[in-house]
Amino acid sequence: MSEKLNAGQKSILLSTARQAIETFVRTGILDPKPTDDPTLNERRGCFVTIRRDGDLRGCIGVFSSERPLYMEVAEMAISAATRDPRFRPMRKEELENFTLEISVLSPLVEAASPEQIEVGTHGIYLEKGFSRGVLLPQVATEHNWDRTTFLEQTCVKAGLPRNAWKDGDTRLYVFSAEIFNDK
Repeated sequence: MSEKLNAGQKSILLSTARQAIETFVRTGILDPKPTDDPTLNERRGCFVTIRRDGDLRGCIGVFSSERPLYMEVAEMAISAATRDPRFRPMRKEELENFTLEISVLSPLVEAASPEQIEVGTHGIYLEKGFSRGVLLPQVATEHNWDRTTFLEQTCVKAGLPRNAWKDGDTRLYVFSAEIFNDK
């Protein structure tokens, strides 16, 4: 994984995400302000999570990117606000009260075994056939899940039976994330 983001870089990404959501919801335009910061121009995966009154309002991301990180954050912020299929698109009146969390991801690594998964450190990406599920590292911690529950919930997210992670044709991947928010 690239070097850790400093406080200034995190602030720029949070500001970029918020401005992207507010501008897009009001105008339908995506136009993030470019940066010459080399770290913010690296090609890295990220997830953007939106919460309102502590409740999930949207979360979308990618594991790899062909765009600079700041641009990917802006795009994922807009997607979390307007394209998460679990929620209706954000409206202008919702722009007054939301918080953001950004997870900048390491590359995916295939897990040799489920025992390799460290709760609190790793997120899980699971695939079986055409089904895919992902849970970010902080989800297990927020819910006080052990490794088995984390694996089961990732299966549920993928639309699979809870114990599908035990099947020989299920592939497990782990990743870590640098997680920060504007709370």
